[in-house]
Amino acid sequence: MAVLAVVMTSLAAVVAMAAPNPGQVEAINFLMPEVQPQEPDTYLCRAIKIEDSHRYITGFIPNANAMIAHHILLYGCLEPGGAEDEIWNCGEMSTSNKNYRTSSICQTGTSIIYAWAMEAPRLTLPPEVSFDVGQDTGIKYLVLQVHYKNVTSFKPPNNQKDSSGLTLITTTAPTTKTAAVYLLGTGGEIPQHSIEYFETACTIQEDVEIVPFAYRTHAHALGRVISGYRIRNGEWTEIGRKDPRLPEMFYNVTSSGITVKKGDILAARCTMENTLDHTVQIGPTQNDEMCNFYIMYYVEKLPSLNQKNCFTVGPPNWFWDDFNDQKSLNLQNVPTTVSVIPGSDTPLICSATCKSDNDPNGIVEGLPGRFDDDAVNEVPRFNGPDELLKFIHSREEEDYQDEIISRWQKHQLIQEYLNAAEEPSN
Repeated sequence: MAVLAVVMTSLAAVVAMAAPNPGQVEAINFLMPEVQPQEPDTYLCRAIKIEDSHRYITGFIPNANAMIAHHILLYGCLEPGGAEDEIWNCGEMSTSNKNYRTSSICQTGTSIIYAWAMEAPRLTLPPEVSFDVGQDTGIKYLVLQVHYKNVTSFKPPNNQKDSSGLTLITTTAPTTKTAAVYLLGTGGEIPQHSIEYFETACTIQEDVEIVPFAYRTHAHALGRVISGYRIRNGEWTEIGRKDPRLPEMFYNVTSSGITVKKGDILAARCTMENTLDHTVQIGPTQNDEMCNFYIMYYVEKLPSLNQKNCFTVGPPNWFWDDFNDQKSLNLQNVPTTVSVIPGSDTPLICSATCKSDNDPNGIVEGLPGRFDDDAVNEVPRFNGPDELLKFIHSREEEDYQDEIISRWQKHQLIQEYLNAAEEPSN
């Protein structure tokens, strides 16, 4: 078997380069051209046109430092938001930037191809899987987006410049499977000193069967665990579950060989914990939050999904039990691990506005969690819920320091309180 040649090309050469020999592998550097953003939370984009009729991307190598680039996204476009020789301001919720023209990532035909953050390593796609881009495809341009969260290093006296980006491993030899990305996310907000569930779910309406093979989670400082699922005939199957504070790479799916087809539901939950003294909203800056669950999948026969994302408004206005087909969603079968950080046995129990356990009236004001039995209704007979709250908090400090107590443990504490209250005093 002939050894495949690897040819390193510069970005300038990509735009007008001749097509390589079939089977030849090319590593294409797609980088920022020594930029110096001056405003925090700047999102910068640049575009290249894919001159080939088809080019197949089989791998991604990050060229970035998490201390400089908060995250990098690679998009496919029919028409980009800027010219090929332009760097423009392109945050999803961008405000004006005096140093750069503001525009969207794509003018038409937006699709996510790849995402990087937090020192995630390179990604090599499975054998015979690639992203098909080029002039005879729906992706004629690639757009690189870099989020610069902190810009101190670019200002005097440092005056640094940045060339963050990606090296794309490509070939013109077709693969038998075509990759794509489906994104689940939410809007919403989380109140101060609370745990909140950010949830989304959508039914697949297209007659396409996809095979998820990797997933990625993304949140900012408050994310604790993000979980994604396929629901078929009321049965929930985990696609992936991860603490978003870990390197934000694409991980292998939990359930190998899982498929998604017409009529299935894709759902995700981001469990957030806000220890701050103010409400935090979903948004683009370092002071905001994000709730994203990416599914990288392939199809053995085109087309891939036309619908590329699933978004809801999030809490306090949307939860899973606001989904329009409750019978198919079947919340009684939600896995008990949905809000459990991998490596832990203890779920993070919502204490904000959640109602996803099918008990919309089951929230006790100020209590760290929710209860689905009648025990708490008896508490007012014994000096009210404030005394119970103090009791639970004191027990947490004594016996469960730095832990989130699971629901059954809270039930035990309530029952212990009730039993103690009913015992005759000496």
